[in-house]
Amino acid sequence: MSVNFILTEGKKKSKTYEYDYDEYGDGKSASTMVEEILADPEFAGLKELVIGDWGSAWDEECQPIIDGIVEHADLFSHIERLFIGDMDYESCEVSWIMQGDYSKLWAAMPQLKALTIKGSMELTLGKISHENLEELTIICGGLPEDVLQSIQEAHLPNLKKLLLYLGVEEYGFDGDPDRIQTFLEESDFPNLEYLGLTDSEIQDELAEIVLDSKYIKQIKTLDLSMGSLTDQGGALLLEKLPSYPNIEALDVHYHYMSSEMVNKLEELNRWHIAVDASEQEEAYTSSFDGEIYRMPMLTE
Repeated sequence: MSVNFILTEGKKKSKTYEYDYDEYGDGKSASTMVEEILADPEFAGLKELVIGDWGSAWDEECQPIIDGIVEHADLFSHIERLFIGDMDYESCEVSWIMQGDYSKLWAAMPQLKALTIKGSMELTLGKISHENLEELTIICGGLPEDVLQSIQEAHLPNLKKLLLYLGVEEYGFDGDPDRIQTFLEESDFPNLEYLGLTDSEIQDELAEIVLDSKYIKQIKTLDLSMGSLTDQGGALLLEKLPSYPNIEALDVHYHYMSSEMVNKLEELNRWHIAVDASEQEEAYTSSFDGEIYRMPMLTE
């Protein structure tokens, strides 16, 4: 098993567990990973557990890993941060990662403060109820409706950071601006400080929706990065954000705005809003039909 071991925040340790192709060929898989993690003498000292490629992420769900954590919940009681699916495209494209059902994880890990999930194939969150979770991140090429619905109905009274990669229809996103508006209206995260709705083809519409949502009056960071944001959305942000003194940071990196709009947005620093408008992209015009395409950063 390949591992990466880092020291964070003094004695809080993080470790990544993953299998390479050769280990998979020797019989390692999602079914063997939890057993090996528990046998690791360093495991008891960890605060963060990161699961990389389980050797066949494109073909086998990570369900045995989730089930193993739930089955041995007492042995994972020191884990405060969990990331399942941390792998790059060389291991497995994000849209191919086979995820699993997290329905039983919420009750099994009451101490959990942060959960990151990468991939949305076969992903189920179930009924979410957790008193202590502070961060929830879903990284994918397309966020399915049932996952969005689970988050919308979630009981997460201490959630501070919500970061969702919406993605595109081709890879699983089956929502639209009206659906995201409903999500923001009906979800209830009273302590939310960081709202990220990223990586979409409807970024201009999202800017308008978020600026009119209840969360804009309470969050400190607005993240609309990695998508198709143009001058249309940029102008709305420029006009309205100075009205909210609670906003401390705006992340719109990877965008399709003009240099002029970028310069104007960066002037929001006068209002003590830290702006990241890096990674300016250029739209692609089809030579076949003249249609203009603006692709999000992460899809396949």
